[in-house]
Amino acid sequence: MKKVLALLLAAAMVFALCACGSSSSAPAATQAPAAAPAAEAAPAAETANTVKVGFIFLHDEQSTYDLNFMKAAQEACDKLGIEYVNKVGIPEGQECYEAAMDLVDEGCNIVFADSFGHEDYMIQAAKECPEVEFCHATGTRAHTEGLANYHNAFASIYEGRYLAGIAAGMKVKEMIDNGDITVDQAKIGYVGAFTYAEVISGYTSFFLGLRSVVPEATMEVTFTGSWYDLSLEAEGAQKLIDDGCVLLSQHADSLGAPSTCEAAGVPNVSYNGSTIEAGPNTFIVSSRINWAPYFEYIIGQVQAGEAIDADWTGSIATGSVELTDVNEAVAAPGTAEAIAEAKAAFEAGTLHAFDTATFTVGGETLDSYMADVDTDPAYTPDTEVVADGYFHESEFRSAPYFDVQIDGITLLDTAF
Repeated sequence: MKKVLALLLAAAMVFALCACGSSSSAPAATQAPAAAPAAEAAPAAETANTVKVGFIFLHDEQSTYDLNFMKAAQEACDKLGIEYVNKVGIPEGQECYEAAMDLVDEGCNIVFADSFGHEDYMIQAAKECPEVEFCHATGTRAHTEGLANYHNAFASIYEGRYLAGIAAGMKVKEMIDNGDITVDQAKIGYVGAFTYAEVISGYTSFFLGLRSVVPEATMEVTFTGSWYDLSLEAEGAQKLIDDGCVLLSQHADSLGAPSTCEAAGVPNVSYNGSTIEAGPNTFIVSSRINWAPYFEYIIGQVQAGEAIDADWTGSIATGSVELTDVNEAVAAPGTAEAIAEAKAAFEAGTLHAFDTATFTVGGETLDSYMADVDTDPAYTPDTEVVADGYFHESEFRSAPYFDVQIDGITLLDTAF
């Protein structure tokens, strides 16, 4: 346990040092981080339509999820010479609305928020400030809300997770071939935050990528009920390891799971960026959404006086879905080549992550599914999403709506 705690502390320090230093506003008083970045904002560009962007982040740079957005914001705004302001540690509550209005008062004509629970408050601000563009990641309502200045965005990260699953499958196959485990012991663990469609889509695509290499593999999933909780994620990872899982992945935002894997010597596939510093002997690869192309897009549209898409979906082709370099010290031989082959198939349209021939539901092939795409208070299914032999994820709106429980995956808890 002391070893795990030491690794967690060291990992947190590494991520603090890696944080982008472009934040120029104080975090919310209710969730102030230990050390907020204090560098000057990038200089404004001389353009036909001057742009200033305000960014709202759920956590600070200790969160791999938020750090991924921060780095993309800095990259896009520095590249385009755009002035920007970051607000970090903004909860999914009225504080988001207040932060958005503060950014408007500071002269921002684009305001972006990064967490699902920010949506109601972003819409509230958009209704009050029709002259400002409000953009939101992971939300579901822009395509039905009817506001010209409110927009959602996401990416086909399920394809990235599928590719990361191939890397995991290659490692598990190596373990079987080396006699380290038997085929019957090919059980994978996954630490998720909530039982949302976004998480279900992610762990399912990861599992299907793994099963494309090891068809006999199974997976257990545990949930924390929080996007970022170092202790709960570490506890969840340890629970899965104690239950016999031989490799772990995650959809939660701290270094709890990767650090626990490193302490236990269990291979790990992370999310939102490399965690090799926390797990040099166990980290294999990580998938992430690169948000820089979207930020460049919305800035360019405002500069040109053009409308922003209500619902924008990035892809591998737009550079929005990426994998880190494979850690060759841990990955099985041939992993990078296998990923490259599958990536090319995604780009060619010959591979689909949710090919219905590759999984069953209750022992049956899924030949029809009505998904909740046009979200209402009752979450009523409204759109047929299975056609041409696969589930059409993120094609009818940007945010994931795959919420099918397929065979081979066991949920250890569903309280969240």
